[in-house]
Amino acid sequence: MADFTHLQDFLQPVSRAYLNDDQEYDESQIGGITDLYEEGHIPDLEAADIILLGVGEERGYGPGKKGTDAPDIIRREFYRLYYWHKDVKIADLGNLQQGVSLADTYAALRTVLGELLHTHKTVIILGGSHDLTYAQYQAYATQQYVIEVSVADALIDLQEESPIPAASFLMDMLTEQPNYIRHYNHIGFQSYFVHPRMLETLDKLRFDCFRLGKVRENLEEAEPVLRNTDLLSLDINIIKHTDAPANSLSPNGFSGEEACALSRYAGMSTQLSSYGIYGYRPANDTNHLTAKQIAQMLWYFMDGRSVRNKEALLEERDSFWEFHIAFADIDTVFLKSKKTGRWWMQLPGKDFVPCAYSDYLLASNNEIPERWLRHQERM
Repeated sequence: MADFTHLQDFLQPVSRAYLNDDQEYDESQIGGITDLYEEGHIPDLEAADIILLGVGEERGYGPGKKGTDAPDIIRREFYRLYYWHKDVKIADLGNLQQGVSLADTYAALRTVLGELLHTHKTVIILGGSHDLTYAQYQAYATQQYVIEVSVADALIDLQEESPIPAASFLMDMLTEQPNYIRHYNHIGFQSYFVHPRMLETLDKLRFDCFRLGKVRENLEEAEPVLRNTDLLSLDINIIKHTDAPANSLSPNGFSGEEACALSRYAGMSTQLSSYGIYGYRPANDTNHLTAKQIAQMLWYFMDGRSVRNKEALLEERDSFWEFHIAFADIDTVFLKSKKTGRWWMQLPGKDFVPCAYSDYLLASNNEIPERWLRHQERM
C-alpha cells in the first residue's frame, strides 16, 4: 500500500464544503460517498477501487500558462451525480501541488502515481495539459513496467520541432531509451490535422492508429483495444465542440454519448491502472458543459468498473461459450463471456487476447482477422 504520509508532501487537500457551496451532499450522491482528502481526514486507499488525483498544471501549453482549477470544477459536477454502483468505492487524494517548474510537476506526478501503482487500484488523473501523459508514463518506466499505452486525441502530438510540450511529448515518450511501451494505440485522430508521414512512421513501428470516422462506424471495436490497455490518456479535444465547448480545436469529433461509451469500455478493463483526462480549460467552457461531460464520463467509467467486477476469469471456462474455428489452415479458439458478452481469441502461442464479435465472424468465414495479424506481427 502507498505510504500516504510520504504522499502528503506532494498533495493539497480539497474542501467538500467548497465544492458544494457549503451544502451537505445527499448520501445517494457521489460526493456523499467519496472518501476525500480534507484537512484532518486521510482517505483509506486500501478500501478504494478508484483513486482520483487532480493535476491542474497547464505550463505544457506554453510560456505564461499557469495552474488551473479544472480538477475542482470537474469534481463539483461529478460529486453532484447520483451513486448507482454500490460495488465501486472511490477515494480522492485532492490536488497535486504545482512545482516551481514544469519538470518539478512531472517529477511529483511520476512519484505519486508510481506509489499508487503499487496499490493495484485504478488511478484517474484530472488534468491539466496533455503533456502530463509523459509523466504518467514515466511512473511505469521508472519501475520498469512494460505496458500497453492508448491515447485518445484528435491530434498526434509528435511535433518534434515544437517548443510546446503539449504538442511534442509523444516524441519523447515513444523514442526514449530504455523504452517500456510494448504497444501504442492512438484513438480518434482527425486526418486533416495529422501529417501523413506521421502515420506512416507509427505504422512502421506496428503501432495502431484508429481514425475518428473508423471508430465511430463501430464503436464496439474500440472495446478490445481498451481492454488490453494499461495506461489511457484522453484529450477532451476528441469530443466535438457542441458537446464540449471547452474544445476549441474542431467542430467535429466524438459525441458526448460516444465519449461516455469509450470511458465505460475503459472502466471494464481489468488491465487498466491509470486513466488521465486532459485538456479541460475552464476559461473556454460554456455553463460548465464540458465539466459536466467529463463528470458523466467518470460516472460511466464507474459503470464499466461495476461490469468488470462481475466478469469471470478466463480459467473459469464454465462462464464462457467456447467456439473452435479453423481459418487459413489455423485452428484456434474463440471465447465469449456469458456474463458480459465480450470476446477473446487464442493466438498460436495459446495466449488469449481481447477481440470483438467481428473477428469471430471473419474467422468463421475463413478470413484472417486483422487484429489477429497485428498481434502476430508484434510478437
